[in-house]
Amino acid sequence: MLTLPITLDLKTVNLTDEQFYQLCVTNPEIQVERTPQGDLILMSPVGGDSGNQEIELGADLVIWNRRTKLGKVFSSSTIFRLPNGGDRSPDAAWVELSRWEALTPEQRRKFPPISPDFVIEVRSPSDSLKTLQNKMQEYLDSGVRLGWLFNPKAQQVEIYRLGNVKETHGLPATLSGEDVLPGFTLRVNSFGE
Repeated sequence: MLTLPITLDLKTVNLTDEQFYQLCVTNPEIQVERTPQGDLILMSPVGGDSGNQEIELGADLVIWNRRTKLGKVFSSSTIFRLPNGGDRSPDAAWVELSRWEALTPEQRRKFPPISPDFVIEVRSPSDSLKTLQNKMQEYLDSGVRLGWLFNPKAQQVEIYRLGNVKETHGLPATLSGEDVLPGFTLRVNSFGE
C-alpha cells in the first residue's frame, strides 16, 4: 500500500507549464503539486477533521474579503504557478485585487502565474511538519507576504512574514492580517476539542 504524499523525481522529463496543466486537468482525481526542481508531489486527500479546519479558517477570510472587497480568495483546489517555478496549492490563499486584475483572462482561467499575498496551510495527520515548513519557505521565496501554518497536533500556529523570522504561538491565539489583510483578525481556539 502506498503512503501519500509521494514525490516523483521527473527532472529528466521537464514538463512544460502547459503539460503540467494538462496532466492536472486530465486527472482531476489526483491532487498534484510541482516543486521548483520539477518533482511532482502526489497529495493525499484530507480527512474530515482537516477538511473542516481548512474550510473554517478559509470562511473567515472569505467573510472579511466580502466586506472589504480588497482581493480574491482561493480554495485548496487552486494551483498557483509561482515565480520560482513551483506549482503549489495552499489550503487557502488571498491575492490583492489590483495584482489579480493585472493577469489576463487566460492566466486567471488556468493556473494563475502569481504568488498569493497571503496563504494558510493546515497540517493534516499525513503531513510532515518539515515538508510544510519548507513549503512555507518556498512561498516566502516566491513573494508571499504573510502565511499561517496551523499544526493541530501540536496546537500551534507558525507565522511567516516576508523578510522576517518565523514566529510560533500556542493556541488559542488571535492572529492579525497586519498590513497584508488590513482589519482582518482571526481568533483560533484549540483544534479537535
